[in-house]
Amino acid sequence: MRGLHYRPDKVESSLLPECWKPIALQPADGWCDDPRDSRYNRPVKLPFDPSHENLWREDDVYDLIVPLGYNDAPVVPGLGSAIFFHVARPGYEPTAGCVAVTRAHFLEILARTRPGDRMRIEAH
Repeated sequence: MRGLHYRPDKVESSLLPECWKPIALQPADGWCDDPRDSRYNRPVKLPFDPSHENLWREDDVYDLIVPLGYNDAPVVPGLGSAIFFHVARPGYEPTAGCVAVTRAHFLEILARTRPGDRMRIEAH
C-alpha cells in the first residue's frame, strides 16, 4: 500500500489517519495506462495524450485511492497499471483488477493499516 490520495471536495481530511500523510487530488491528476509511454503505471498531469485514468472522477469510486504497488518496482510495460484500493461502485460492480470496498469499510481498513503494509488478496 503506497500512499493515500483523496478528493478534498468530497472527503474531510480529518477523517483520514495522519500516518498516511494524505495527498489531496486535483482535477488535473491522472495515471498513465499506455504501455508504450515511458510514464506507464505512473501518475501524470492532465491534459495527457497517451491513454490514462482520470483520477478526478464524477462518480465516487476514486474519492479515496491507495495505489497497491503492483508492477511498480520495476514497471514492466503491459503487465498492468493503475491497480488501486478504492471505493466500490454501487452493487460491487467488477473492477479492472483493483480492490474495492464500501467507503465505510475503506476508512475502517485504512485505520488498521499503515503505508507500506501489504494487502493479501485471496480467491474464494
